[in-house]
Amino acid sequence: MTVQLPSEIVVERFLPTARSMLAAALAERGFAQREIAARLGVSQAAVSQYLADEDHNEERFVDNPRMQATIERIAEGFDTGTMDDYEALAELLELVRAFEDRGPICAIHEEEMPALAGMGCDLCVRGRDRAVQAEREVLANVRRAVRQFANAPGVTDHVPNVGTNVAMALPAAADETDVAAVPGRLHAMRGGINVPANPEFGASHHVATTLLAAAAADPTVRGAVNLATSEDLLAAVPDDAEAVAFDAAYEDRKRRLGDLFADSVPRIVYHEGAFGIEPITYVLGTSAVDAVEWATRLVDRA
Repeated sequence: MTVQLPSEIVVERFLPTARSMLAAALAERGFAQREIAARLGVSQAAVSQYLADEDHNEERFVDNPRMQATIERIAEGFDTGTMDDYEALAELLELVRAFEDRGPICAIHEEEMPALAGMGCDLCVRGRDRAVQAEREVLANVRRAVRQFANAPGVTDHVPNVGTNVAMALPAAADETDVAAVPGRLHAMRGGINVPANPEFGASHHVATTLLAAAAADPTVRGAVNLATSEDLLAAVPDDAEAVAFDAAYEDRKRRLGDLFADSVPRIVYHEGAFGIEPITYVLGTSAVDAVEWATRLVDRA
């Protein structure tokens, strides 16, 4: 991964383009190269290079209407004597701030650092948002866990008819909107696992309910995945893990799970179903990846 600061883009791409555009605008107004050099704080040779080699300017800056208007305003101010160097600097700094806020500098930065792609990065103007960072980390963890689950051998035999979901909660999660999972759930299809969409917050109800109850009792528990309850699966639970049964009824389930977790949170909780309710086993973990690793270990032993 390339680590590049947005300030490097300002120095290496914005500033040369701004100087080149301003040099051209001043030359059009009759300024001599010596005068332009004094205004820009560069050598006369540099001005000559700017005027002769405009093809190397960054097009996204050159074609930007706000950039064009700012350069024209500065050039006109220098020409008429209505703008001094301080005011010109203020104009350019304001332009840089605007371009760092989802503007051309942001776009170039995203190209240089692919890790920023699709993240709506606003580090430059707002600093590091811890809440947003936590959401991104949770979503990334669920995506990785889903890939691991979908590629694990034998899991299709343990996917319930209602589907499997992989979930992870934010720290101090309060409700389902703080839990990321896959909309539409994962289903066994043609011998494989169908993943209908990328994870989103608020996309799970039953897995989220179980996870929230566990996290309320033990904040280190933040991941969960559900499988179909079977004798083989329960028999595969290793000696260093605990599987605890609970009533399948949906009514007041979160409270009842809270009572169940009052003393400790087991690695596995399950129910054997009821009328209209398919038997389900929930595997819990410190993250979605941790829960899936435990679940696939059970599947391997079953």
